[in-house]
Amino acid sequence: MRVMVTGGAGYIGSHAVKVLLDAGVDVLVVDNLERGHAEAIERVRALPGVGENRLAFQQCDVGEAGVVGALLSAYQVKTVLHFAALAYVGESVTDPLRYYRANTSAALALLRACDSAGVERFIFSSTCASFGEPPPDRIPIAEDTPQHPINPYGRSKLMVEHILADHAHAARLAGKPFSYACLRYFNVAGADPDGVIGEAHDPETHLIPIVLQVALGQRDAVTIFGTDYPTPDGTCVRDYVHVIDLIDAHLAVMKALQPGEARYYNVGIGRGYSVREIIEACRRVTGRPIEATEGERRPGDPPELYNAPAKIRNELGWEAKYTNLDEIIASAWAWHSAHPSGYANT
Repeated sequence: MRVMVTGGAGYIGSHAVKVLLDAGVDVLVVDNLERGHAEAIERVRALPGVGENRLAFQQCDVGEAGVVGALLSAYQVKTVLHFAALAYVGESVTDPLRYYRANTSAALALLRACDSAGVERFIFSSTCASFGEPPPDRIPIAEDTPQHPINPYGRSKLMVEHILADHAHAARLAGKPFSYACLRYFNVAGADPDGVIGEAHDPETHLIPIVLQVALGQRDAVTIFGTDYPTPDGTCVRDYVHVIDLIDAHLAVMKALQPGEARYYNVGIGRGYSVREIIEACRRVTGRPIEATEGERRPGDPPELYNAPAKIRNELGWEAKYTNLDEIIASAWAWHSAHPSGYANT
């Protein structure tokens, strides 16, 4: 069986590639390398027992339907894991058309290619941003929480969820065995426990890597945006799921999907950690001083966002293995301290 992973040279996608290969699944990666790293693919390909026979790579945009369709047919792909996307909320506000093209239009072209090539299972990397700012009585966030995204990034992803539902309905009417799942996840953190691949963004916008950059001396301080929220310590609270747990959830869904099914899961650990808790944990793990300064709230930052994991646990038996914050951060620190400039250190 060969699975296509779009965005497989990116942070989450590259971890999916490695976990799939470890599970005995051969992989075809499609990535335009706009924000992915070819070195991540090369590092995984160099692992014992992998090589070019088990890990194929094509540099192209997932919106290139002709190229992607030919690849799907040539490799007889029946399952697609779609991670390729742009994911900076602020950038989506200043350049929304870029996000609708990369996230929505490209997914539409990919689905056309999948339909022509007879792909039977499609697992979509969605986002908790599709929920916008749920009211306090909907925290933790369950799958039936109303989706009201407040930025183009969240809207561009939610549109794909709607497109998938409509396409699946048409496939059922045509008697095609198409099934799909949408996984909406929260803050992804950590790195491959083997240290082969990890997180490398430019610019970096995720809290844990930013705090670790302060520990490495690459930043003078981390700014806490808002200290007067109605939370235990006044700072925002978020759900952090380890990247390996996240990929394990994808594999569980991939195995469970039956012809004609549609599944929706929110993926997280089921509790939140505050910004101050993240900073303190980074100090403990690294053993280094980390300067923190206090700033004003950022517009659109809800006080709390974390997941209600009951549905995926009850239906698939999936639970996060990494629930200790220090353990999550330790895997990230192992990667960042060994690769302070990301893949440029190789």
